[in-house]
Amino acid sequence: MPDSQTLGLIIAATVAAVLAFRLYTVLGRRTGHEPSPPETRPAPAAPELRAAPIPSNPLDRGLMDIQLADRKFDKAHFLQGARAAYEMIQKAFAAGDRLALRPLLSDEVYAAFDAEIASRAGPPASTLAGITDARITAAGLHDDTAEITVGFRSQFAAGNAQHDVSDNWTFARRVGAADPNWLLVATSGEAA
Repeated sequence: MPDSQTLGLIIAATVAAVLAFRLYTVLGRRTGHEPSPPETRPAPAAPELRAAPIPSNPLDRGLMDIQLADRKFDKAHFLQGARAAYEMIQKAFAAGDRLALRPLLSDEVYAAFDAEIASRAGPPASTLAGITDARITAAGLHDDTAEITVGFRSQFAAGNAQHDVSDNWTFARRVGAADPNWLLVATSGEAA
């Protein structure tokens, strides 16, 4: 006769088998009320990614380099800001407002503007009447500094007469800098 421990194991195994069979009969069968499995369709083929061609034009290549280094760079927004800076700098220079000029210019350009303001007797002979054209003429990324040159065509008034002026101004900004403003780092120009 089996001992009580063996008898207990046989009873527990029988109960477990009955429970497993009952669960299988309830959970293991389809009753027709289950949702059908979703159709599996092959995933659409991913579009072929091709690298954008590297522009052969140095200006476009420079702008692309800046855009890749600074994802927030927008050419149209930059040009709008450059026009506004040109007007602000020209008006501050005409007024001899060194305080307004200081945050807009590099140290070298500020020193040149400051020397010119100090050397003149009174206001300049002509003042900015308006910008007739502004376009990017050069761009490049040098280490972590973006540089963009803008060609401005503008009219200056001297008394009742106006004359055209062509200026090339180079603006620079360190990529990733917290300050979004560009500094004027070089100028050249001539009367048109």
